[in-house]
Amino acid sequence: LFNSGYAANVGIISALCGPGDVVFSDALNHASIIDGCRLSRAKTVVYPHRDVAALAELLKHNPGRRRLVVTDSVFSMDGDRAPLRELEALCREAGAALMVDEAHATGVIGPTGAGLCEELGVSADLRMGTLSKALGGFGAWVACSTEVRELLFHRADLARRMGRPNA
Repeated sequence: LFNSGYAANVGIISALCGPGDVVFSDALNHASIIDGCRLSRAKTVVYPHRDVAALAELLKHNPGRRRLVVTDSVFSMDGDRAPLRELEALCREAGAALMVDEAHATGVIGPTGAGLCEELGVSADLRMGTLSKALGGFGAWVACSTEVRELLFHRADLARRMGRPNA
């Protein structure tokens, strides 16, 4: 759990990626994802909105120690949906991890309201969602493996990631 969706995206991306890694980000991703990419100090490659073919080419030409594809599931400004099935298949083929921000899908999409991944049967490596929109609460969550959860618990420290290592 995080105290906000912003803190979740910044904390997750900056904890998992750093110099030598590559983050691939949809051109219309939320500002919190963009800030997470910047704070991670990883190479950030922005792909055209919802363009899986362009992303495939970028994945071919951008090696890295770790590679993470990040997308909103439902884009906040336009309301359109990410091609999650295609992104999942591409990430598996390319050996990249997939992170999906379900902030605008949690509580309203999927049989139980778990989001677009649930509706489409997509298994992302990381799923983030907020408790503050459709659920009317406070905070954000991340669904991931036990190993990633432990890493996030110890490394998703916003003050340290903002360049204050002793904070």
